[in-house]
Amino acid sequence: MNWDLIFTLTNNYALLMWVILALAPRREPILTGLFYGGVGLLACADAVIIIPLMTGLIGGGSGQAPDFTTLAGVQQLLASPGGATVGWIHYLAFDLFVGLWVARNADKYGFARWLQIPILLFVLMLGPLGLVLYLLLRFTRHNKVADAVVPQ
Repeated sequence: MNWDLIFTLTNNYALLMWVILALAPRREPILTGLFYGGVGLLACADAVIIIPLMTGLIGGGSGQAPDFTTLAGVQQLLASPGGATVGWIHYLAFDLFVGLWVARNADKYGFARWLQIPILLFVLMLGPLGLVLYLLLRFTRHNKVADAVVPQ
């Protein structure tokens, strides 16, 4: 398989989805398209690749069943071209999902887009740190901690 091509295509596609999320109007058809056409398509790409990669049906893996219970096993999986590519697609899908939730939730609670965009950039680049930053920002609009951190 051409792992460089798959990596480039999925990476550029995800970046396009992020640009749309950050800059396009937040109308329901656009958000639905981002969810199914962005997150859903990346998740499908991940699933279509990971199963045959892990079972050895396609090349690019380590050739052994992955061991997710040890650091060495995860390192071995991610050290292969296929493993690194599928791992990256996994990150792309989940970070976009979190970014979409942050954007929708921030709109719901009235946060201006200019304030959302830097947080979305942190979600894109550093995943959990961006989510933590948003939860801290959201805390500023609530009187109770539970209201600030429970996803709604």
